[in-house]
Amino acid sequence: MGRRYFGTDGVRGIVGELLTPELVERLGRASALWASARSVYVGCDTRASGPELADAFARGVISAGADCVLAGVLPTPAVALLPGDLRVVVSASHNPPEYNGVKLFDAGGGKLSDRSEEQIEELLAAAPAPDQGSVRQAEGAAEDYLRYVLDHFGADLAGLRVVVDCANGAYSGLAARAFAECGAAVHTIGDAPDGTNINTGCGATDTALLERTVADGGYDLGIAFDGDGDRMLAVDERGRLVDGDQILAILAPHLGVGLVAVTVMTNLGFHAAMAEHGIEVVTTDVGDRYVLEALRREGGVLGGEQSGHIIYLRDHVTGDGLVAGLLLCAAVRGRSLAGAADAMPRFVQVKENVAVERRELTPAVVAEVERVNREWAGKGRILVRPSGTEPLIRVLAEAAGEQDAREACGSISKLVRRELG
Repeated sequence: MGRRYFGTDGVRGIVGELLTPELVERLGRASALWASARSVYVGCDTRASGPELADAFARGVISAGADCVLAGVLPTPAVALLPGDLRVVVSASHNPPEYNGVKLFDAGGGKLSDRSEEQIEELLAAAPAPDQGSVRQAEGAAEDYLRYVLDHFGADLAGLRVVVDCANGAYSGLAARAFAECGAAVHTIGDAPDGTNINTGCGATDTALLERTVADGGYDLGIAFDGDGDRMLAVDERGRLVDGDQILAILAPHLGVGLVAVTVMTNLGFHAAMAEHGIEVVTTDVGDRYVLEALRREGGVLGGEQSGHIIYLRDHVTGDGLVAGLLLCAAVRGRSLAGAADAMPRFVQVKENVAVERRELTPAVVAEVERVNREWAGKGRILVRPSGTEPLIRVLAEAAGEQDAREACGSISKLVRRELG
């Protein structure tokens, strides 16, 4: 049976439309029953809808007979490190403020499989249990998380001048402290959440402000998080964006790993860079949970996505933007981020998000993509995939030359629009 509500990363939608307190309450009950949970920990990001939806999820949990602990505003990776039989974050990650969502971690801090999500959906109509659980508030969870990250991933960053963009999200008031305690000189932006400005004109989804701030202020680099803190992108001293592929290309040899897991979106230049270092690359579907599954299956510790999910599993259980930022700063200390990033060759990638009525690819689209990929024979590629969270088809064309990539992306996007729009 397919999933109706779960997408690439949890259940997500516009609050009041797909995502309602009633649905979130049912998710709370269903997930607690699925996990046979005795205790469930719930955190949220800085969206105005967060507290109401966290309370709704808690009502569902206690109706299943489990106890629920509300931990307040926390980054997603901090929630994954909490105790409990189930860990939950109410967040729509990088999406705009009008969205929210529910992301689940099991008792080991791992993301759920497709089958587990299907099983939870099968329990959405379950009746409340005869015995009720209880709700309490947790104290000090954010401080405990900060201490854990610094103890396990902190480094001497004295002399480094860094701009930290918290996306007006869950790292506000927290991430800058980590860099400062490591000795860096820190300037912070996107650090004033008001419930309506998460991911708005700042953060990993819009790095323009960070790029200007770094370049104009003469800083060494910038670090940008998304609203819930599981993504991290960087900006070099020239104000140029450094994406997840480039960050992984810097970290892999620095950390001495023999294997790295990435997704099908990863630049072909990354594969060439890893081959030069003798590092094996495992490729997965889009979604950090698929990268996590591959790392656990292959015994690896480093992986991620071009979008900025960077996963390092030594002393951690999931991707962590703050950890990734600290690791990157340590890796480039004493040299420029621009020089380190430029060591990875990059194919030109041109992308377009095509709004559609339905997200199922037609035979005509599939056939044309296959034809172009055969014609390019490894010198470039076309990738077309449905968005996991929005009514969009994402088109990627990658080639050595910009004109070839742009023409192919435009042609395929036009076909998708005609077939599915």
